[in-house]
Amino acid sequence: MVDFARVQKELQECNRDIQLSGIRVSPKSDNLAHLIGAIPGPHGTPYEGGTFNIDITLPVLNRVVLDFADGYPFEPPKMKFTTKVWHPNISSQSGAICLDILKDQWSPALTLKTALLSIQALLSTPEPDDPQDAVVAKQYLRDYQTFVGTARYWTETFAKASALGIEEKVQKLVEMGFPEALVRSTLEVVAGDENMALEKLCSG
Repeated sequence: MVDFARVQKELQECNRDIQLSGIRVSPKSDNLAHLIGAIPGPHGTPYEGGTFNIDITLPVLNRVVLDFADGYPFEPPKMKFTTKVWHPNISSQSGAICLDILKDQWSPALTLKTALLSIQALLSTPEPDDPQDAVVAKQYLRDYQTFVGTARYWTETFAKASALGIEEKVQKLVEMGFPEALVRSTLEVVAGDENMALEKLCSG
């Protein structure tokens, strides 16, 4: 079963030092088992200047077994990039992440923020010998300069566009009567597309 009190506390702690870390986590809807995380691209990498959104699903209680040691934080959160990223350990198609702490190295002592910090560190130090995306890993190992150029281009195209004018979009949708928190989470889900956000908000 998800420990929602702990999740709430983690969200508060994570968002308290957002100015320092740049890492954000917010509920995708009213359901605290489905969250959206955002990490800034690390300095000195092709991802610098980008904001990368990550879909976070917290595992819930296994109702068949009814093992109360199931669920978050006893099991790792399921995380995947919703922002397209060119990286050996992240699928360029699905956003799936190859990272040990999201699998067998998870510990209940870890938090959503430490998981996101580990993903941010992975952006800085790819592990091409244990790839999630074999095509990207091959390019990284055989033609590093092309890899850097492609990763930088993807950052410019996919990780910066959603940040442009986001506050103006938030303000416009809030003025239409939608709650600010819902507007922000919806814009994150649709990568900053104002029209798609409005459609989602109107359809409830």
